[in-house]
Amino acid sequence: MKTVANAAVLQQPALNKKKKNFQPANIVLWVLLSFLAVLQIFPLIWLLDFSLASSNEMFTSGLLIWPKQIRWDNYVSAFVDGHFLLYFRNSLFINVLAVVLVLLLSVMLSFACTRMHWKLSGLVKGLILLGIMIPIHATLLPNYVIYDRLHLTDTLWALLIPYIAFSLPQGLFLTSGFMESIPREIEEAAMIDGAGIYRILFQIITPMLKTSLVTVSIMTFLNNWNEFMMASTYLSSPKWKTLPFSVLEFTGMYSSNYAVQFAVMALTAAPMVIIYILLNKQITRGVAMGAVKG
Repeated sequence: MKTVANAAVLQQPALNKKKKNFQPANIVLWVLLSFLAVLQIFPLIWLLDFSLASSNEMFTSGLLIWPKQIRWDNYVSAFVDGHFLLYFRNSLFINVLAVVLVLLLSVMLSFACTRMHWKLSGLVKGLILLGIMIPIHATLLPNYVIYDRLHLTDTLWALLIPYIAFSLPQGLFLTSGFMESIPREIEEAAMIDGAGIYRILFQIITPMLKTSLVTVSIMTFLNNWNEFMMASTYLSSPKWKTLPFSVLEFTGMYSSNYAVQFAVMALTAAPMVIIYILLNKQITRGVAMGAVKG
């Protein structure tokens, strides 16, 4: 009898939990969240739908269409005629290099502002963090004038400098928040053992910042991957053109191949969608932990 009673007691919380899940308020909440999720993902569904149709079918009524014939050749044209591999290589190289430099500068600035004692450390950190409030395209024309006088237009640095500059405040915010939570006794023990400042920073402190560094890497890559305004302003030759330029390959003076352009956009968005699906928990956790610790 005692065993049966104990089993009934153990099952009671589970039954109560199931009852709570089926309460009207929870059902309404789930319906609302599902509706919002569909709204958020609908642009991607719309993009994929029209990328498999012909350009003539796009000028029809309705938000979505059912293509008379699925046009996989749109993706073939986007891949071949849109110089997809060249632009993809440029985008990958520029963004990976930007991520590496942002990580390096973020770690060094965080150490300088949180661990080293100098009068202007707080002011310098505050000025850099102010960059979070400045839109990247607000500096489009001033940067162009500077790059033109320094002969940096149509070069790798024309994109790399603004990408790093506008990703650095976010990187400093996240890494400094984590670094302030690391006990200073670890560094003092390392100094007693004879470790220098660079060994302390890169061999002891940096591995402890793994979560924040992964978050900074992902967010920097995502923010800069689809950037087009600066790339189209500063670049003219195909040497350093990035992936969004593939869309312009199918734009004519009087008409455009819209279906293939949608296929290009789908191919361009695919890497970011995959990265976010695989690493969205890491992004959320890194931002949340950095905000709490900061």
